[in-house]
Amino acid sequence: MSDTPDSVVRTYIDTHRTAFLGDLADWLRIPSVSAQPDHAADVRRSAEWLSAKLKETGFPVTEIWPTAGAPAVFAEWPSGDPAAPTVLVYGHHDVQPAAREDGWHTAPFEPEIIDGRLYARGAADDKGQVFFHTLGVRAHLAATGRTTPAVNLKLLIEGEEESGSPHFRALVEERAQRLTADAVIVSDTGMWSEDTPTVCTGMRGVADCEIELYGPDQDIHSGSFGGAVPNPATVAARLVAALHDENEHVTIPGFYDGIVELTDRERELFAELPFDEAEWLRTAKSRATLGEAGHTTLERVWARPTAEVNGIGGGYQGPGGKTIVPSSAHLKLSFRLVAGQEPEKIEQSVRDWIASRVPAGIRHEIAFGAATRPCLTPLDHPALQSVVRAMGRAFGQKIRFTREGGSGPAADLKDVLGAPVLFLGISVPSDGWHAPNEKVEIELLLKGVETTAYLWGDLAAHWRAS
Repeated sequence: MSDTPDSVVRTYIDTHRTAFLGDLADWLRIPSVSAQPDHAADVRRSAEWLSAKLKETGFPVTEIWPTAGAPAVFAEWPSGDPAAPTVLVYGHHDVQPAAREDGWHTAPFEPEIIDGRLYARGAADDKGQVFFHTLGVRAHLAATGRTTPAVNLKLLIEGEEESGSPHFRALVEERAQRLTADAVIVSDTGMWSEDTPTVCTGMRGVADCEIELYGPDQDIHSGSFGGAVPNPATVAARLVAALHDENEHVTIPGFYDGIVELTDRERELFAELPFDEAEWLRTAKSRATLGEAGHTTLERVWARPTAEVNGIGGGYQGPGGKTIVPSSAHLKLSFRLVAGQEPEKIEQSVRDWIASRVPAGIRHEIAFGAATRPCLTPLDHPALQSVVRAMGRAFGQKIRFTREGGSGPAADLKDVLGAPVLFLGISVPSDGWHAPNEKVEIELLLKGVETTAYLWGDLAAHWRAS
């Protein structure tokens, strides 16, 4: 009996496994730390390495796109089929800082394979998850006999994600015509666990601000003036205390306007996950859960908006007492946003709320950082179903659904390109993103390869059917 396409894919991957891991190790040796200016040349070298490797993979178009910061890599491989959908894969080639003295058991930029795990900075976040697309598309061609992918395949791999993607949206807007796509695949996420493969369907957005409160022109004597003039530290405390009600709802007027509520089906899917709250608390280094009434812990961190106090300060902080009314105080707040919330509207609501609660005699200034929009993929979207089917073939089991509580630049792609964003990642929580001893499970990495080998044909066939 002849080989089935699945067995061809697996045989191809197994045959090329050693070379694939060797190439990935070469890339991981480049310390492309975008946050550190002395590594700017390394980030550039990383982009050049990837561009050359994508050309070697078979992409007829590979380009390095400069930005005001670090360069991105673009690649394109047309299908040749006029009816084929266009898919854009997003990832990043920059990495977090890392040094042996941070607690690494191995040198962070000298990859080592130990017990089926590849240890190196960037192994999971995000070079490994970018790189599995190179072997995946070649396995796709080997299994189907095609000379070009079943979809028009594009890649955009940025170089500043670990620095907050400060120039990413401008790049996408500038190059929007080249980046046009029917769907975006983000390979910069993870799964629930090794035993429970999952697909992420959304990420929250974020807005953050710093608030400065000014009272007297200098610190003044609390005996002579206290109780008779406004105290900026007291105002800061009152703002923090008023941010939530007794049910942990955010009290800012209009904060929840327009949000996309969880459906009953999504609640059921979250409940299917093997969530151990006690273990989760241990990971959180916390002793109790607390959050918006009427929602589970997973719902709170994945699908509900939040307001958090990131920092509060003002007045004397040294040893002993100092009986003053301080001249100033400050707050740092952040707001995680869900589908239906617009950062600009949230920012204005926060400004209005602060202004309404600051008493006469206190001057305030508020400054917002760059915001990130939330993104959400409907469960019934045909492209999402293709991802689920492809992962199901690769893992040989039911694929479940998660969201992610954090934020990323994926929403910029959705906003500018008008394309749905899908998430395909194989990393697991133990991989230690941003931590010492980051690693990737090699067998899961190869499951990512296998998933993409199936995905492009499935996506092309079902996109037409939709």
